[in-house]
Parts: sequence; structure tokens; C-alpha cells
Amino acid sequence: MNVSDSERAATVLGDSGFEITSDEASADIVLINTCSVREKAEHKLYTRVGRIRHSERAMPTIGVMGCVAQLEGETLLRKIEGVDFVLGTRAVGRVAEVIGRVLNGEEGIVDLGEREENYDWTVADTHRHSPYVAFIPIIEGCNKFCTYCIVPFSRGRERSLPAPEIVRHVEQLKASGVKEVHLIGQNVNSYRPDSQDGLQDFAGKSAFSKLLRAVAATGIERVKFTTSFPRDFHDDIVEAIETHKNLCNWVHLPVQSGSDRTLAAMKRGHTIERYYKQIDRIRNASRDISITTDIIVGFPGESDSDFRDSVKMVEYCGFDMAYIFKYSPRPGTPAFALPDDVSLAEKTIRFLELERAQKASQNERLRRYLNKTVQVLAENASTRSSGLTGHSTCHKVVNFSGSTGLLGSLVDVKITEIKSNSLFGELV
Repeated sequence: MNVSDSERAATVLGDSGFEITSDEASADIVLINTCSVREKAEHKLYTRVGRIRHSERAMPTIGVMGCVAQLEGETLLRKIEGVDFVLGTRAVGRVAEVIGRVLNGEEGIVDLGEREENYDWTVADTHRHSPYVAFIPIIEGCNKFCTYCIVPFSRGRERSLPAPEIVRHVEQLKASGVKEVHLIGQNVNSYRPDSQDGLQDFAGKSAFSKLLRAVAATGIERVKFTTSFPRDFHDDIVEAIETHKNLCNWVHLPVQSGSDRTLAAMKRGHTIERYYKQIDRIRNASRDISITTDIIVGFPGESDSDFRDSVKMVEYCGFDMAYIFKYSPRPGTPAFALPDDVSLAEKTIRFLELERAQKASQNERLRRYLNKTVQVLAENASTRSSGLTGHSTCHKVVNFSGSTGLLGSLVDVKITEIKSNSLFGELV
């Protein structure tokens, strides 16, 4: 979502006559987009501004946008010397206007206001992170209020975009040569638009699975979505993937813990048994669907027994990839008031043990691709080999032999070698 916000900020600035430069040292304005999910990401902001401020170059105008900006607001101007303006998560559309005010001499501008009613979600082709892949926000904000999570406070309440607008956006991207769209949001399967217009009536199906089918019907080559929330993940989503081949065979389903006691303390709203049933349904699908997840270790009150449940969970689920994090207290969240009673040393021990268990499971899962052929979107020159790199439909990084003339093409690659986080192969 932050990458998507950056793309739209660049689009607004480009339309207003600003020129984006890849050389930070020559920039008159530096705009830093921030994340607040983890404390480490927040610290990067202070380091980055300090480095700019103490460089020998002429001091640029510095703006901070994103989640840290939304949460800290005017406080950032006092905490970080050199910051000229602060732009909240829903003020992206006003970035050019705010910079204009700064350049006209106005000081201490903080815009944490709501998004404009006529806000334009499109991104100029020249400002997308890839000419072949596009992010499409379908829902912003979150209503779940998991006790560890700052997102509901930084992104606000859930708001779903109208289905016709999303479908029209996909059609425009397809016409411009985009091969793959990612439907994105804090919780995409919480998608609930004010109107069902543009969604075919599938009795008993969730609005999100209807949207998936509507997007698939545009004929765009590949559709991915992230992130899903277990409480709102239903069988009809798997059914849609089984039915439409351009809905990619990958599901990111964050579990966060294998312990029911910890899940309850996190207020996740699901039990591990229910999660296992969802995993079983995905595993038993008619297509081979890749599953990835997020896991937190060292949540307040997590006992050794709770942690053992997480290890068992990893072994049972057989994730294709897991993003494992040490618990990071976030001021303003309910969990911040709890004693952070798992020491950093113990968090590290648990992190490394869970990582080992996940790697063993992951390596076993990856073996199923050896000597198999997968479809890959050729996206870039590979830094790992002399050929190209791209993602498969199951969202695996694949390095393969091939010339740059294939960039932007969907190609079949036979997997000949498996590494811990990527696959290597040859064009078929």
C-alpha cells in the first residue's frame, strides 16, 4: 500500500510540473514515505533525515508522508530537525498543493485531513514500480483492531472502493500493456462496497469473491491479491481461484500465532483449528495454491507452550514462505499497555527456532517444483544470474536464461534448481 501511495504521489507531482529524479543529491525536494508497523521502520525515518541534514549538499525541502506522519503529526516537526511539512495517509492527493505552500514561504504545514471525494486512484504509467505489474487499492483502512497493530489508527476505518471503478481501472491497465494486477488493501477479503453494482449476483458468495470474478472476467492475464484476513477468508475465494485460471494460485493468509491463547490476546478473532480448516481447504483445491503467512514471536505473555504451538503450526501448514517478526510494541495500541515480558534474547531464540522450522518446511514444499514447468512474467534482468527474473503465478521468484527482449512477456520456465528463496530454470 505504501508503494502504491508513493506511485500516486509521484503522479500528482508529475502532473503539477515537478520532475522526479533518481539522484537524491540533486533533488530540491525529498519526500519520505513512512511505515509504522514496526519500530525499526520508524527509526529509519530519523536516520534518513539526519543523513540528509548532515550532508554537504544544499539543504532540500523535506516532507514526511505515510503512517508515521499520520500518527505523529505536528510532533514530527518538533522531534526531527529539518522536516518542513507532514502529510497524512489520506492527504496524498494534496501533496503538490502543500509543497507549493512550502515553496511560497509557509512553515510547519501539517495535513492529516481526509481524502478528497473525487480522489483519483490512477497512477501514471511512468510512475509505476513496474511497466508490467500494477497495484490497485480496493479497500483502505482496517476495522479489526488487533491489539498489537497500529494500522487502524494510521489508516483509519475500512472504506471499499466501488467495484465498477476497480474493474474499469483493470481494463485501462490491460489496454496499456500491464500483464498483472495486485488487488491490495489491509484486509482485501473484508471488501464490502456501499453498492453491489458491477458485481454479478452469485448467491451466498462474499463481495470479495464476486469482485475477483468480475476482475478475472476482464481477461487480464494475471490477478493477485493481498493481504487476506483469516476471519473473513471463505471457501468461495478458493472456488473463484479454482474457476478462473487468471486468478493466480497464491494466498497470503497471516496467522500471527499457533496458540489459541495468544490469538485471543491479540484479538485476531479466529482459532488455530479454524485456520487449519482454511489451510486444508486451500491444500485440497483443484489447483496447487501457494500459501504464505505472517507470524509474530514474543507477544506479551507468550509462554514456551504458546511458542511450541506456533512451531507445530508451521510444521502442519507447510507454508511456502513465512514473514516472521519479533514483537515490536507500538505506542497507542492496546498491547502497548501490556508488560513486554518476553526478553529480547528469548525473542531472538524463538525467532531463530521458528525460522529453522519454517525453512525446513519451505525447502520441502519447494521440491515439488523441481523439473516442473511454471509460467513466469519476465520483469527484470536477474542479479543472481546472467538472464532474467520474474514471478510465477504462485508468486515464486524465478531466475532463468533469456534475453531482455522477453521483458514483459509471460514465458514457460522448467525449474532445474531450487534455492532457499527462489527458483532457477530454463525457458521451455
